Parts: sequence; structure tokens; C-alpha cells
Amino acid sequence: MQKTDIAILFSGGTDSLSLYALTIKGLKQEIPRAKNIHLLHMLNGFSRFHDFPFKRFEVAEKILVSQLPDKENIPKTIYTELDMGRLFQGLWLDRFEELMPMFNGKNLVCVACKLAMHTRAILYCIENIVSTLLVGYTKKQDYFPEQTPVFIDKVTKFSRHFGIDCKFPFYEDFDTEMVTRHFLEDLGLPSTGGGERKCLFCQTLTTATENEIQNYIDYMLPKLEKYIEFKLSGRVKDTALVFPPGRM
Repeated sequence: MQKTDIAILFSGGTDSLSLYALTIKGLKQEIPRAKNIHLLHMLNGFSRFHDFPFKRFEVAEKILVSQLPDKENIPKTIYTELDMGRLFQGLWLDRFEELMPMFNGKNLVCVACKLAMHTRAILYCIENIVSTLLVGYTKKQDYFPEQTPVFIDKVTKFSRHFGIDCKFPFYEDFDTEMVTRHFLEDLGLPSTGGGERKCLFCQTLTTATENEIQNYIDYMLPKLEKYIEFKLSGRVKDTALVFPPGRM
């Protein structure tokens, strides 16, 4: 079976850690065999404890590699930090006073952050010739607006537009915390918190419905499409003008 490069959105939490384990060990049929695994850790500019995810990765890689029988064909893991703070600001923070009334006054800050992450990941995949992007969203966390079916459907189609196959391999399987913990503990991996950065916005209340989430995404995707196209073609000024700062 031909191997390929695979990218993973890696927060350091238990779900993205599970996804890394599945990929490096080749345990999920719908995940292609990996030649190189690109762990993409996103920096939104509003988080603390910056060394947590990398330390979690280092420990996990050592444990997982020790369990692989074929030492000659172990996928190489490339841990990369990508800054998407400026894009995140453009998608929400710079103009939230204007944006909130457009979407029934709902707080969509986390949707904006995840859109920025996916956009930055698409750019990375295009620039590094990676055709598969894996994301560890799970059904047990569908109370987060960015882990709802409508968000997943939208970013999957958006990724496909740029030739990236975006997959959510265990959205249904990992539907309870028990399943995730059992999977990780069975591999000898950390199964509780301590691997993620702590984001300033992670506990903010939102009552956004799928309708408001969809309307916001539909409003932003054409802008993000231009952003990606301008950035890839080196049109620096045009890229900046897609999301101009709120205070000019």
C-alpha cells in the first residue's frame, strides 16, 4: 500500500492524541498509511501554558514508537506550530460589534477560531503537498459550535475545494469520554488533561444554533477563499485587505 503525508490538527488533548496514535500505528482503515505525519499546533494568540502540547507529543511519540514492530518503516512525525492569530482577529475580534448583530447577537468566537485553524491548515497542506487533513472532533463534544455537523460539513467541502481531503475519523466512535480514555490507556498513553494550552475563550457561553453557525460560515467562506488564493499567489496587499483591522 502506497504511503502518503498526513496532517493532523493537534491540540495536545486526548482526542487529537488518539488521532495521532491511530495514524502512527495504522489502526483505522479509512486513514491512509502515513509516510510523514505533520502535527499542526495552532497559536491563536490567546492561550497559556505553551509547552504543554509539545511535551505531550514527545511522551506519546516515545511510547508509540516503542510499540511498533517494524522499526525501519516508522512514519516520521513533524511537529509544527502555526500562528493564526491575525486571521482569528480578522474573522471575529476586530469587528465583533458589527458581526454579532448580523447573527442574532450570538457569540461565535470559537467558530471563528476554528475557521482560522482550518484555513491555516489548508495553506500548510497546499504548501507542503499534503493531501489528507485529520481532525479529532467527536460527537461527545457537539455542544461546542465548532464541532457540530454543520461546521464539519462546511469545512469538509471548503477543504475539498482546495484539493485537501479533510476527515473526522472517530466522530461517531468516540462518543463518550469512557471510549477515549479506554483507547489511550490501552496504549499506555496519558488519558486525562494536561496536554492542551488553556485558551482565554474556552469556557465562554454561546447559545448559537446550527442556523447561526451556518450563516456565519457562509458569510466568511468566500472571504477565506480569497484570502487563501491571494496568499498563495503572493498578493500581500490584497491578502491584508480581505480582513482589515477594526481600527484603521
